[in-house]
Amino acid sequence: MKEIIISNKNANQRLDKYLCKYLSNAPLSFIYKMLRKKNITLNGKKSDGKDLLKKDDVIKIFFSEETLEKFTKGERSVIDNKISSYYNKIYKDLKVIYEDEDYIFIDKPVGLLTQKAKNDDVSLNELLIAYLIKNGNLKIEDLDTFKPSVCNRLDRNTSGIVACGKTIKGLQELSKGFKDRTFDKYYITVVKGVLTKKETISGSLTKDNKLNKVSVKDSNELEEYISTKYTPIANNGKFTLLKVELITGKTHQIRAHLASINHPLIGDYKYGDSKTNEYFKSKYKLKSQLLTAFELNCDLGDRKVNIKSEIPKLFLSILKGEGLWEPGIQEDLEEKH
Repeated sequence: MKEIIISNKNANQRLDKYLCKYLSNAPLSFIYKMLRKKNITLNGKKSDGKDLLKKDDVIKIFFSEETLEKFTKGERSVIDNKISSYYNKIYKDLKVIYEDEDYIFIDKPVGLLTQKAKNDDVSLNELLIAYLIKNGNLKIEDLDTFKPSVCNRLDRNTSGIVACGKTIKGLQELSKGFKDRTFDKYYITVVKGVLTKKETISGSLTKDNKLNKVSVKDSNELEEYISTKYTPIANNGKFTLLKVELITGKTHQIRAHLASINHPLIGDYKYGDSKTNEYFKSKYKLKSQLLTAFELNCDLGDRKVNIKSEIPKLFLSILKGEGLWEPGIQEDLEEKH
């Protein structure tokens, strides 16, 4: 007999979904049969599998050791050692902005993928798991039934805040907030040209999957409606520092939307101005768009969190070098707009 006590990480999911992950080699029909026959019980009682698990619930699986091993992932120690070795190998320090029992918010650097693009990629998602294992917040065996995950994606070359769920509850709350657009999401960037007034711009976005590029039209009849609000913070007569609120959140939205009104991001080689980009590459060695997910306000039901990232060193160096940084700018960026 195997007894499992549900941790906070695995709470808030249905029993049958948990069992499908734990007994990963067993057909779903077999799992339901074992539930009907009370060979699997929840808190000593029969369950149809639809019960929502709570912390400290007790699942008992009345299988022989051989049957249990057959329907789980096999030889536990061999698998655990392999997984542990992988996460030890890839471990890197992460810049954690805020962390509690359910949530962790990380300041992602430029150049790091949020999620894998290829099987052999090491993304922030894998580094998150390595971090939690290293710090004792996650055990190798927990990965059988639950994997912490990032809940919002940033482009590889966009820095800033990435929200991650450490528990099922954390993942559900964050995913719902991003989907329902109940979170306030602010970015900072520098664009070509001078902007002096707050504006909210809207349009429709069409994506070319082959080119991984989007186009924006002043119409609401195409694929995806987008809305972007920006507030000018400072300008030097040539370039403008903006705080941008992402009302919707679509692929390359800020980059493509600002480019569509002739104010492309500096350093943006996909949507930007080549002459401007060469200037910043030559002077500052800037090789990608200057864009940072700067602030995130989340109402998570039982708590409200306000998260702010740091302005990256190169970003700040460019602001100072171009006369876009002076006393009071930091306060202007942190002010609600």
